Amino acid sequence: MRPAGERLAEGGLAASALASSLVTVAILLFLLVMGLPLLRGGLILQLLGGGWQPDQGQYGIAPMLAGTLLIAPLGLLIALPLCLGVSALVTVLGQNAVSTFIRGFVRFMTGIPTVVYGFVGVFLLVPLVRELFGHGSGMCVLSAALLLAVLISPTMILFFTEAFAGVPESYRRAVDALGGTRVQALVYVILPQAWRGVLSGTIMGMGRAFGDTMIALMIAGNAARVPDSLLDPARTLTSHIALIKAADYESLEFKSIFACGLVLYLITAVLAVAVRGLARDKGAVR
Repeated sequence: MRPAGERLAEGGLAASALASSLVTVAILLFLLVMGLPLLRGGLILQLLGGGWQPDQGQYGIAPMLAGTLLIAPLGLLIALPLCLGVSALVTVLGQNAVSTFIRGFVRFMTGIPTVVYGFVGVFLLVPLVRELFGHGSGMCVLSAALLLAVLISPTMILFFTEAFAGVPESYRRAVDALGGTRVQALVYVILPQAWRGVLSGTIMGMGRAFGDTMIALMIAGNAARVPDSLLDPARTLTSHIALIKAADYESLEFKSIFACGLVLYLITAVLAVAVRGLARDKGAVR
């Protein structure tokens, strides 16, 4: 018979998992109920494809969708090589003292509030981008993507280091026995073996990038139009939800919030399913 403490802990974990599932389902039901008039009346297509010009009665979220699809993937592209390099340094290339320091610093970064990154971006990154390119205010797609890359990097690095560390030590010893270098072990053995973990970390980083509000709200410029270049301001779906204050709950302006919420929920759900699928495949391989 198992100890009472073990049964109590198992019951608590099961209750927590059930509560999390119920909250997730409740959020989806809330978005569907509030967004049902959009789906039933065909307004969802109008909101997704139209521009945002409230003075002309247009409440489309296409500019915000474009801003999201530009800033989040760009931030991921900037962060990916940096995170791979840091993870390789921590697990393969670096000395023990260096690896320990970097690992601890990365874990410390995960606890920094997002608003702190935003303040640093406003006072340091934005003036730097403005002076470097001599265009606009510096609050633009590029600034937001750069700071977003810093924000999502700790999450991705922790995933990557776990994936690299999960490669059997015997594989590395085989490379050493053949006279291979650490770089060769990384490129030809560790990366091919850890690709599922790398992909999972990349997807999680993408989910964090799509879901962030504060960086886009403080750094991107919040212009409700499709940006023509990386130096133009933009608005994301999350910042649009935070900015809209509509008194009329039946107005399209208010309903645009739920259109944004449905799009973000679907994006997050697809990314979560992808991560779960990769984890299941990895378990099957092992």
